[in-house]
Amino acid sequence: MIHDFNNDSNNAPQEQQLPKVRVAVTHGDTNGVGYELIYKVFGDPAMLELCTPIVYGSAKVGTYHRKAMNLSAPFQIISSAEEAQEGRLNLLSCFDEEVLVEFGKANPEAGHAAFLALERATQDLREGKVDVLVTAPINKSSIQSTNFRFVGHTEYLQDRLGGEETEPLMILFNKLMRVALVTTHVPVSKISEQITQEAIEHKACRRLALPFSALIRTTATAACLARRSKT
Repeated sequence: MIHDFNNDSNNAPQEQQLPKVRVAVTHGDTNGVGYELIYKVFGDPAMLELCTPIVYGSAKVGTYHRKAMNLSAPFQIISSAEEAQEGRLNLLSCFDEEVLVEFGKANPEAGHAAFLALERATQDLREGKVDVLVTAPINKSSIQSTNFRFVGHTEYLQDRLGGEETEPLMILFNKLMRVALVTTHVPVSKISEQITQEAIEHKACRRLALPFSALIRTTATAACLARRSKT
């Protein structure tokens, strides 16, 4: 609420119109499902009431995907996050080069396009030009290069945004529960040996700040599950 005491004729409280959350969305691998997901999600007018989306990608690639899927997905092209308008799907072109789109195929060109979008979006997030980052799927093989030597988004973002005292915490959630992962990007055969009491305490205390009683229950449950997985 905001009160205007300078207007004697109307001292009734007025609601302050807060700006919508500015959401950076990377287009992901250009041969993948990124644009399809983006167009279908923000084709719902209700989504534009919740936030201001800024797609970090390519106007040329975005247009190609839109035509190929025969979708009515209007977007406005911008050159910086500051130009984004509320109530519209904004597309920030991160490169001008032509990119050959071959749906479902893995190639370094598509991976490089994903990297360029991710770099620009991460930079804008770091500089406070956007409020949150959403990433469309990448091909973890195609994106590898001298500039990207990470297992996935999680490790990349830790390198770009984290520090010595910080680390990412991957969380899966739905309407019923939230699950924080002790391990990330580990082969299934090695999961049980990495679910240790020390690892759980580290994640719970440093990342989730769980109360001691909850930590005891969590540790006991995990220890039981770890023993079962080894039998």
